[in-house]
Amino acid sequence: MFKIAVIIPTYNRVKLLKRAIESVVRQTYPATEIIVIDDGSTDGTVQFIKDNNHKINYLYQKNMGVSAARNTGIKATKCEWICLLDSDDSWQLDKLEKQCDALTENPNHLFCHTNEIWYRNKKILHQSKKHEKRGGYIFQDCLPLCAISPSSVMIKKEIFSSVGLFDENLPACEDYDMWLRICCRYQTLFLDEALINKFGGHDDQLSKKYWGMDRFRIIALQKCIESKMLDDSDLEAAISMLLKKITIFLKGAEKYGKNIYCEEFEAIANYYD
Repeated sequence: MFKIAVIIPTYNRVKLLKRAIESVVRQTYPATEIIVIDDGSTDGTVQFIKDNNHKINYLYQKNMGVSAARNTGIKATKCEWICLLDSDDSWQLDKLEKQCDALTENPNHLFCHTNEIWYRNKKILHQSKKHEKRGGYIFQDCLPLCAISPSSVMIKKEIFSSVGLFDENLPACEDYDMWLRICCRYQTLFLDEALINKFGGHDDQLSKKYWGMDRFRIIALQKCIESKMLDDSDLEAAISMLLKKITIFLKGAEKYGKNIYCEEFEAIANYYD
């Protein structure tokens, strides 16, 4: 029997939260605990939770970002398995059942993710090849962009003792940073079934909120390189990707104007080049 905590961070998404919660409540394999971390919402989220009949562990905190909210949930549960669910996403009803079956058949795996369906304006989006998901030792596949959706993962809690929690200093790409830390140490189990629904197009998506998202990936790559946890092949690949992303970032700065990251990134590039 898997004891699973589902961690749902949310911030001013009361209109979307119901869909996410209901997709957990209706699972064919029940979660042990549902934790909603309200990251300082002002839109009636607290009243929605009070009016909701489902047994939810509701935790409120001042607005500190999605990493801090997830970390609050991870620290709050005693369950041995963690599933993340973004409040604007939802699950297929057999998501947990299929992941539990797969992990039972592959007991040496501590980290599992699935495929996904993307929606924008109620229409299914076809994913490009660069978003293709994989399993196995996929660290190098994770270098170009975020190769794993947070809402798809099922993680043995002990992993966080090894790699640390989400980086609260990263306002975006915090998932990219986490998957690098996990995938350089652990083999990934992948279910090639679309077991989550991702809904894009709303205004509060982090990709719309922050300019130059690769600046956060550059920071994450630099951290990973300095961790001394990479073997020679992964280290070479990570440095190559770091230099590539810095080159693109600096070319953009030449076109649109210098920013506070340019000097630091130039120094990093000079060090590794």
